[in-house]
Amino acid sequence: MFLENTVNQKEQFGWIEVICGSMFSGKTEELIRRLKRAQFARQKVEIFKPAIDVRYEEDMVVSHDSNEIRSTPVPAAANIPILADNCDVVGIDEAQFFDDEIVKVCNDLANRGVRVIVAGLDMDYKGNPFGPIPALMATAEYVTKVHAVCTRTGNLAHYSYRKAKSDDLVLLGETEEYEPLSRAAYYKAMLREKVSKMEVKDPEEFPPKKQA
Repeated sequence: MFLENTVNQKEQFGWIEVICGSMFSGKTEELIRRLKRAQFARQKVEIFKPAIDVRYEEDMVVSHDSNEIRSTPVPAAANIPILADNCDVVGIDEAQFFDDEIVKVCNDLANRGVRVIVAGLDMDYKGNPFGPIPALMATAEYVTKVHAVCTRTGNLAHYSYRKAKSDDLVLLGETEEYEPLSRAAYYKAMLREKVSKMEVKDPEEFPPKKQA
């Protein structure tokens, strides 16, 4: 859970909220919801996303449900503090694509009294912690982990299984490239993938053993 008003008004520090989960779990949808609430409250809001994310609109943060909010694409985390001057609330989408500097940037903003809301994938397609998200989760006051629905079992999903044949860590995509899977479904899919890559040699290819 997160707070929108501090109890002790003399404390001028802000805080960090992290929204994380797998692909198609509603991370961006929740980010947009919180940011629009802040806009309705007439707070000064700025939204940022990595410049490499060009799946939808260049200057918009767009959810998979086509909900959107105007944003500023930046090439690096270091650009954010310059553009977020005098803001009450700062939103950052797809934070896993930023460099590790994003952790310092978010904490510096919070220390200046800014409410920082960050959304991103917590694990990559291999099931490993993704980029700076773990460090952001550790330093954030509030962490919300959202889940998708597994396309194979119907259970809660928190793995992003890559269907596309690519070993690149960063591969932007939608349902054609990824699908959300539960732990059991992801384990089975990775096992099948591993087995399919195993080379099985014909017994005739092995040289005959020498008789003692």
